[in-house]
Amino acid sequence: MKRPLILVTNDDGYNAPGINHLIEFVKEIAEVVVVAPDSPQSGMGHAITIDSTLEVHRLDLDGAYKGLQAYSTSGTPADCVKLALHEILDRKPDLVVSGINHGANSSINVIYSGTMSAAIEAGVEGIPAIGFSLLDYSWGANFDACKSVIQTLVKEALDKGIPSGTVLNVNIPKTDGAAVKGMRVCRQAKANWKERFDKRVSPTGKEYYWLTGDFILLDEGEDTDIAALEAGYVSIVPTQFDLTAHHSMAHINSWKIY
Repeated sequence: MKRPLILVTNDDGYNAPGINHLIEFVKEIAEVVVVAPDSPQSGMGHAITIDSTLEVHRLDLDGAYKGLQAYSTSGTPADCVKLALHEILDRKPDLVVSGINHGANSSINVIYSGTMSAAIEAGVEGIPAIGFSLLDYSWGANFDACKSVIQTLVKEALDKGIPSGTVLNVNIPKTDGAAVKGMRVCRQAKANWKERFDKRVSPTGKEYYWLTGDFILLDEGEDTDIAALEAGYVSIVPTQFDLTAHHSMAHINSWKIY
């Protein structure tokens, strides 16, 4: 029998340490094909390329990529999954994994995440998918604690499947290589960003802006991803991409619109 096939992608670019570690971890379990952006695509959400061309280049690299079928693309994370499924792969993958993202994708951050949008794109296509993130933005982050977490979840997903219409958003606390306390299945914490723009002036006198802000937690629940991460646990949030607010339908139906 063929080994399972896993498609690996990310949003930090094919040369990011996070995706190199992810490849190393999952190729012990399955056949791996990599399709990742050729440059950082963080914060791109579910953007797709529709107003310019897309380029795909075969990668011939050492390290984690040695001997693998691997490609870089000029597109977004969602583009990478689309290209992989419709142009590159010769069979449907059994699982898509995205990451390991450098930085958190917990709570409201999932909305903006290119890492999770790649996973969601796979889910839309009916393929089980998981997005992995480590709460460390450093390029030199220690990913040692991620290995057992990722391999456990990948094996479980391949063995038991992920419910239709659902992808997993997995965030791993920063432990500097020490083992995590465990894993918790959580709900997404309610939070938002209090944003502001840092206005600056270039040497030529042109005004420009840098987006900045503060993360505002609006949820004191102990069953959230933020609570789990703060306690040193991995958070696993089953995430759906049906955006229908079912709880609001009765209220809207009470309007005089018929």
